[in-house]
Amino acid sequence: MSFSAEVKQEVASKIMEGNDARAELSALIQMNSSLSFSSQGMTILVTVENAAVARTIYRLVKERYGGEISLFVKRKMNLKKNRVYGLRILSGAPVILTDLGLYSSRGLLERPLRRIIETDSNARAYLAGAFLASGSVNPPETTNYHLEITAAGPEQADFMVELMERFDIHAKVTQRRGKSVVYVKSAEKIADFMRIIEASQAVMNFENIRISRDFTNSITRLNNVDIANEMRVRVAAAEQLEDIRYLEETGQVDLLPRTLKEAVVLRKEFPDSSYTELAEIYNERTGSSTGKSGIRHRYIRLHDHVQKLKEGRKGSEMNDRKGSR
Repeated sequence: MSFSAEVKQEVASKIMEGNDARAELSALIQMNSSLSFSSQGMTILVTVENAAVARTIYRLVKERYGGEISLFVKRKMNLKKNRVYGLRILSGAPVILTDLGLYSSRGLLERPLRRIIETDSNARAYLAGAFLASGSVNPPETTNYHLEITAAGPEQADFMVELMERFDIHAKVTQRRGKSVVYVKSAEKIADFMRIIEASQAVMNFENIRISRDFTNSITRLNNVDIANEMRVRVAAAEQLEDIRYLEETGQVDLLPRTLKEAVVLRKEFPDSSYTELAEIYNERTGSSTGKSGIRHRYIRLHDHVQKLKEGRKGSEMNDRKGSR
């Protein structure tokens, strides 16, 4: 079972009552149904691909309106062979649609009347119905966090965005194959949405897997940073040891200022240590409070001194060659 199906199964198992049940059913009917007209009057045809959602619609219609409902199951003619569950509501269609805020004297409405989502509890129920009707959410194992609901039309898409804003969920709308799709990309907001529609078990699974993976990724990033830092330490130390060798070969070490002599001794004794580690060792030995930047500055001065010595030596050699001519 996919993660989306698990979420829907959990949400469908919640028993809503009163106006919350009406709000949930309003979304389900608007997004999963079509109307047909005959000499017997108006009929509502509802089709869904999830058995749990079909049972929820049947229960809500029967409990609230009674009436005659016929059921059917068929297979889609494609490779997946998914079942389609259908309900024909054969009586009371105008009354049902009016009660659900989807029908008025002007005809069918593109978004339900405000009375349907008067309270926050009603709004949660409506969003639960909308997700059951045409929602999906990527599994938490993926790094591509994505939750979406395909709306019945642009007006209903805007309506759902407004509802989500009530709960500080900032959804967006995109057009895909002529359909308006409401979507959320933030992992935190996807978890919030599932809390709103009371998919508490799904939230726990989502958060546990997400946090575990994010923690692993953080450790990996830290390890990569540690490796990069280690490489920088080794490169800097190698350059400093090269400078020290030059000073020793040219007999310049004893001519250095005290602080640079100390830097030479420290680096030779601890060739793999970072500036922070060298500062700690130096302070323990001398009782001073020299920081990492102070130690680093000494090696910069040492390098500059070596460069000047090398430049002076080159200049002297050039003058010697000119004189010999």
